[in-house]
Amino acid sequence: MNVDNIKSQMRKGYLEYCILLILKKKPAYVSDIISELKDVRLIVVEGTLYPLLTRLKNSGLLDYRWEESTQGPPRKYYEMTAKGEEFLGELDVAWNEINEVVNKIKKEL
Repeated sequence: MNVDNIKSQMRKGYLEYCILLILKKKPAYVSDIISELKDVRLIVVEGTLYPLLTRLKNSGLLDYRWEESTQGPPRKYYEMTAKGEEFLGELDVAWNEINEVVNKIKKEL
């Protein structure tokens, strides 16, 4: 069994959750999202992030708006919708349940 494969699957599972947590704080431009993820050592490239943001937007969890930039073309800022906030609340519950189970098992070993 390959640890890297399992780590990759786990990462896919919590990446959307992390992005929603970032966007809950404030609307963000893609490079801002990548930077925040990088700051916590979760490395994501634009090629991974854009399809994920599109999927979240198409699901009604995110919306975006264009803002003029002083450093080039307008920028697309993503922001959470009310549906996204509700969904994030459900993910919070699921995350806490998963953490509780794993921590309990670790303590019993």
